[in-house]
Amino acid sequence: MTAETTPQTPGKIWFVGAGPGDPELITVKGQKLLAQAGAVLFAGSLVDRAATLYAPEGCAIRDSKDMTLEEMTAWLIDQARCHAVVVRLQTGDPGLYGALIEMARPLTDAGIEWAVVPGVSSAMASMAAAGESMTLPEVTQTVILTRVEGRTPMPEGEDLASLAAHRTTICIFLSITLMHKVEKALREAGWPEDSPMLVVHKASWPGEQKILRGTLADIKARCREAGVASQAMIVASPTLGALHWETLVRSKLYDPTFTHRFRKASA
Repeated sequence: MTAETTPQTPGKIWFVGAGPGDPELITVKGQKLLAQAGAVLFAGSLVDRAATLYAPEGCAIRDSKDMTLEEMTAWLIDQARCHAVVVRLQTGDPGLYGALIEMARPLTDAGIEWAVVPGVSSAMASMAAAGESMTLPEVTQTVILTRVEGRTPMPEGEDLASLAAHRTTICIFLSITLMHKVEKALREAGWPEDSPMLVVHKASWPGEQKILRGTLADIKARCREAGVASQAMIVASPTLGALHWETLVRSKLYDPTFTHRFRKASA
């Protein structure tokens, strides 16, 4: 059953990360909130509708794919005046390309309490699907989450070529239709043509996930051949393919010669 409140005591709006697609990758807390929700607004263009199956019978469920920001916040505010728990269900993590602050500002102005439940990002899900690690000792210890410029401009100093000059792991969101810009930026940053590349389409989505491997020289063609033109994560990283390297520097944390506060060196 869902809990209801009076108009004088508005409920709380929870921005819940639904994860990358597999409904089982939502957090336990997110699932519990859905089970208590009186209303759920979900991103139907991106979130697998199966995630809303955790909502109780009688819950008001609305797809936001055809709504403007103003319509979404107005709906959330109206529902918070009727229900104790209202959920805005978003793909991945609400804090990554999720318009979180844009939606939260009107809620704050209206005196509506809100909070965020983090979710599994498609960047993490993509690397997990491919069995890859974002970091490796003495290879890279840094991960950059970014995108290339499309209709939304990039702030000064955040163009992909500048970021790629660091030669770290780069997870590139919202850019599969701009692969030509990705390739151009990596080349400008000095990445060689045989640099390994990874593209994961619909990471973790049951029955729909596609994993494509290639190099800077051929990844665009591989995506075209596979028909991947939306909802894909692009990863450029010096760690890709490490499972099959002949040698690998070991992590100090698990090295027998390394002492830390939980274990003394044994060799």
